[in-house]
Amino acid sequence: MKRVQNRLLLVAVIAALMAGCDSGGINIEPTTVDNSTNTGGGTNTPVTSYDGPCASYEQGDGTIVHGDYNESKGNCEYQRDFVDAGNPLMHDITLATLATLADGGAHVFIGSLVIGQNYDSHADMQAAGITQGGDGTKLTIEPGVTVAFNSAAESLVINRGSQIFAVGTSSAPITVTSLSDVNGEISDPEAVGEWGGMVVNGFGVTNKCEYTGSVDDGDLAMADGECNVDVEGLIGDAVSNYGGENNADNSGKLSYFRVKHTGFDVVPGNELNGITFGAVGSGTVLENIQAYSTQDDGVEFFGGAVNMTNYVAMFVNDDSIDIDEGYRGTITNSLVIQGQSEGANCIESDGIGSYSSKDDDTIQDFIARGLNSRPTIDGLTCIISPVDGSDDPGAGWRFREAIFPTVINSMVVATFNAADTKSLNDNYCLRIDNEETLQGAEDGDIVLESNIFVCEEKTNGDALPGGQTIQAWAVANENIFADVTGAVDPTANTSTNLQVLQGATLPIFSVNIADMVVNDVPITITPKGNRAYLGALSESEANLDWTRGWAVGLDKNLWIAN
Repeated sequence: MKRVQNRLLLVAVIAALMAGCDSGGINIEPTTVDNSTNTGGGTNTPVTSYDGPCASYEQGDGTIVHGDYNESKGNCEYQRDFVDAGNPLMHDITLATLATLADGGAHVFIGSLVIGQNYDSHADMQAAGITQGGDGTKLTIEPGVTVAFNSAAESLVINRGSQIFAVGTSSAPITVTSLSDVNGEISDPEAVGEWGGMVVNGFGVTNKCEYTGSVDDGDLAMADGECNVDVEGLIGDAVSNYGGENNADNSGKLSYFRVKHTGFDVVPGNELNGITFGAVGSGTVLENIQAYSTQDDGVEFFGGAVNMTNYVAMFVNDDSIDIDEGYRGTITNSLVIQGQSEGANCIESDGIGSYSSKDDDTIQDFIARGLNSRPTIDGLTCIISPVDGSDDPGAGWRFREAIFPTVINSMVVATFNAADTKSLNDNYCLRIDNEETLQGAEDGDIVLESNIFVCEEKTNGDALPGGQTIQAWAVANENIFADVTGAVDPTANTSTNLQVLQGATLPIFSVNIADMVVNDVPITITPKGNRAYLGALSESEANLDWTRGWAVGLDKNLWIAN
């Protein structure tokens, strides 16, 4: 967010006292920075003592700033003088607690919730003692907490060096959403743009910066000791930066964590995602994450190497999984369900940031030094709506701009009701663009194995350099394409020639391998690695359903064709 000009003496914790599985609170454990010149202002008036239920911190003059408890709504409200883009939480720790709020009360932030100071210089960070995740402020959100924002212009930002530990449970997930959602003012479950979105920034590698050495040789280093990339969706005074040379950096942990109704058009084409991961390192833990009703992407990885396990994307207007700038992490078990009239790519992925501005020699140098994106995706189920959305038409996987992905044990199923208006083009299951990516497919640098594609438009893109079509290449590498036309029912309920998903109302479980049928015949591919099934969830392991209890919206009709 905004680069901080004024400084605070940090003494804050927003913590929760747990009283059962649905209790919780926020704990902020900050760094020592002399910010005694902060004068605050707003309605969270400094006092000499405070013993109420809301979070508080002590300023340099000994006065205490605290949130205000709204008894009629049961919420704690934190004004801009408590925290905002220009007033981040970065206090020397003196413990303060936030008791569980009665009747499902939320912690409502009128401004943005910004953890740690943003720097646009590594030299300045080092002078402040911040060189890696854990050196800065720590935000802990305990199980069952709801954090809400007042407007579309506000966001949750974890700056470089700071960490977030938001560890919910399946029965008490953590939710970050809008005040309008908390107040029950959202009638459309697919409503977006109610608040900005979440950003986590780290010291990982992004090919937007200049480096010496090679990723795989372990000698990569910032060419001039600097790497500071502006986050998308934050402009002007709200800019936040990411990047460095440490792909093992640790930005904390998110578990059983949901973001809802996000997205704010700062300018056309520049929006916040559900969660943006800017060069986040593999020391960070992401598991059981959901992006629900987002205007832009569900999650986007700009460089870094963080891994994610158990991801749900529902009603994402743009891309459900977006990858760019040299991301090298692994994404395991993902369930993507597009809205009936919105949704672009299930995966949109680029290998090199600002690809179009780079010459051939630079691109080849990046590839040779392992700086292009090389993600691994295992166990992905994409249920896409092949209709015209407000961003791009609903589609499957797009790989471009020198990306070398590995995608295994996954499926794309394009389904729509007969009454829906289908888009006439770009509803592909698989698309590969740009010569370096196509060459990577031919050379074996791209691995697509044991995947099922169910789309009327099977592929999109040019042939491989040797003349082989994308579909022929994919089939030769143990992938299957269904022959379908018009409305599709890929479930075992009524279809005999196509059975890959179990159930019509809630088709989130893959049919057992032995029972899968495509084009009237049993499938001939088998799962790779240690997995015994294809897709995110298996009918044979329904008792291990990792979405149960915490993921939002999976009880809704998912409009399988009828």
